[in-house]
Amino acid sequence: MPITDLAYAQQLDAQDPLAHFRTQFVIDDPDLIYLDGNSLGRLLKRSRDLAEDLVARQWGQRLIRGWNEGWIELQSQIGGKIGQLIGAAADEVIVADSTSINLFKLALAAVNFNNGRSKIITDDLNFPSDLYILQGVARLAKRPLQLQIIPSDGIHGPVEALAATIDDDTALVALSHTVFKSSYTYDMAKMTRLAQDAGALILWDMSHSVGSVPADLQAANAPLAVGCTYKYLNGGPGAPAFLYIQRDWQHKLGNPVTGWMGHENMFEFALNYERDAGLRHFLTGTPPVLSTALIEPGVDLLLEAGMDKLRVKSVQQTSYLLDLWREWLAPLGFRLNSPTDAAQRGSHISLGHDEGWRISQALSNEMRVIPDFRKPDNIRLGIAPIYTTFADIHEAMSRLRQVVDKKLYERYSLTENVVT
Repeated sequence: MPITDLAYAQQLDAQDPLAHFRTQFVIDDPDLIYLDGNSLGRLLKRSRDLAEDLVARQWGQRLIRGWNEGWIELQSQIGGKIGQLIGAAADEVIVADSTSINLFKLALAAVNFNNGRSKIITDDLNFPSDLYILQGVARLAKRPLQLQIIPSDGIHGPVEALAATIDDDTALVALSHTVFKSSYTYDMAKMTRLAQDAGALILWDMSHSVGSVPADLQAANAPLAVGCTYKYLNGGPGAPAFLYIQRDWQHKLGNPVTGWMGHENMFEFALNYERDAGLRHFLTGTPPVLSTALIEPGVDLLLEAGMDKLRVKSVQQTSYLLDLWREWLAPLGFRLNSPTDAAQRGSHISLGHDEGWRISQALSNEMRVIPDFRKPDNIRLGIAPIYTTFADIHEAMSRLRQVVDKKLYERYSLTENVVT
């Protein structure tokens, strides 16, 4: 059966052992194809029900008593579950703040620990917000620091150039595990060894890999990581992030933003700060209970499905999308801006086109397919294997082909939306 037949995709769906998990999500418009789970995951039915309980009963009825009925444990409890997804112990992961704030805390703590070294190294594939944070860290550190941004080919991580640059003057290496534009995924263990062989710390941003790409922070001996929860973890828009500190490093690093939640006895209200002995000392202020609690159903569902099984399906689905790109879209001027090697690829595919922005508008406005767009030409197609079907992918590629065949994109302006 030709791979371009819808029946082929439907056959793959019928054979999918994870297909039943899709029913756990709120999907009230079956004609809308959602391929932006790499930016914001879908709403779970469990999360919808929990949100009602959080507001009406836990907040509305229990009031401040809720803190002693589970709220105060949420950050550690959910962090421990996220740890199971990324190969970390329960006492090495905690939910707190945003990814950017967590990155700032860990990066500044790391360079202040390695205070005899003067370089921070990253690459030009890293998320720009991470670069801004690192620029701020370089300004605020105890001594002058140089931020070196290693150039890439735009798709693949510059592994050899990084290896040549990391030296005994490097305080910190900061990389995205899966990069946001191309979906290139680093070999975490290999890069961690490169940094450690030079005596540098390495800090991983797992925002585009957690929940879609298996990782084993302990096996990689990685000391530090951060990540968000609103993409593949389906925690909800703007949900709090998480941070990871390897157990052996927790007493060595100091939180640069100390607050009462990190105090060894937060309700003693002492006038001098005494840090908690464990990971909690990297907490700062009061957590947002409603948005923190809503992370848990998505994490629970991924644990139920199993990361290895999700990865198998993700690779199968991204490979299927690439097959359709070769058959249908490459002849129409679409370029592949993601790795062809599945081992180096996360769970989203970037396709480039000279009319990428206008094509993206036509796709979402007329063809009822929601991707996202990243400059200069990337139409990102995010596959969340927990709920994306093979039929979704087939239909999305078919509609994308129609946008160009029928020149539907010509109706749209080059003016960009605030959020793309």
